[in-house]
Amino acid sequence: MFKIQRLNHAVLYVRDAQRVARFYQDVLGFAVRAQMGDRAVFLITNDATSNNHDLGLFTIDPNAPGPTRGERVGLYHLAWQVDTLPELAEVRDKLVEANALVGVNDHGSSLSLYAQDPDGNEFEVFWGVPEEEWETRKGGYLDIEGEIAKRGLTGARA
Repeated sequence: MFKIQRLNHAVLYVRDAQRVARFYQDVLGFAVRAQMGDRAVFLITNDATSNNHDLGLFTIDPNAPGPTRGERVGLYHLAWQVDTLPELAEVRDKLVEANALVGVNDHGSSLSLYAQDPDGNEFEVFWGVPEEEWETRKGGYLDIEGEIAKRGLTGARA
């Protein structure tokens, strides 16, 4: 029997691929791997990726309606993982600066930020909680600075 290894990449239809690509570059640090004129942009999340692209963006009608959150069948969000809590705090600050942050949550197994790109496509950026903590965490509101302090880490805004 075959075994799926992992999700390799995602592709989104957007109103303006160049504009949305700039958002992912400026806010999340993605880099352009390739382009097809103004119509499509292919991004990688970091230099260490072995993917041809991690996120593809295809321009459709500039007046196309945005996503309908929970009103029809379809994709809810994409999730991007960071390695450390201080990195998560840094991402949070960039999302706030871009006015893109729409929520935060402690899921017990992950500490998550929720945001929307310029076309309203929702995405999550999270840090994975060590598995040995999953059963003892209560979840709920995410206090990144509290988590960083509890773990004796540095690098985040206090």
